[in-house]
Amino acid sequence: MLLRRYGTTFQSVDLNFDSRALNEIGFRRNRETSIPAEEFERSYERVHVEELTAEVEGDVQDETEQQLLDVLESRIREMLAALEEDEVLVVENEQGHDYPKTRQKTTNVIVEGENRLRFTYTVAPPLRIGRYRRIA
Repeated sequence: MLLRRYGTTFQSVDLNFDSRALNEIGFRRNRETSIPAEEFERSYERVHVEELTAEVEGDVQDETEQQLLDVLESRIREMLAALEEDEVLVVENEQGHDYPKTRQKTTNVIVEGENRLRFTYTVAPPLRIGRYRRIA
């Protein structure tokens, strides 16, 4: 399960990574689980933090950005698949503080005598995903 803090609760979220969105790296509350923050902090301990970054290059701007988002999404899905029964993942970046954004760098390259654009996408700051285990 993937959780994110909203005010005084941790709520379950679905991935919503879309290159056409204002916030490309997004999470949508699915309202399946809601845990008061105090209860979560008493019941779970962080056992690992993963800082996810990626870099992708391509010739088509939107496709390149979406490839970057797909890489991040697949890494989160791998982390979810590796969870043990008493573990959850938590998005630790905070909106307005250290929230990850896609960053674009454009360069001119010459291909067969013609000028072309080459797009490089990265994520900054890294997307921090914490793995938490229920305290026995």
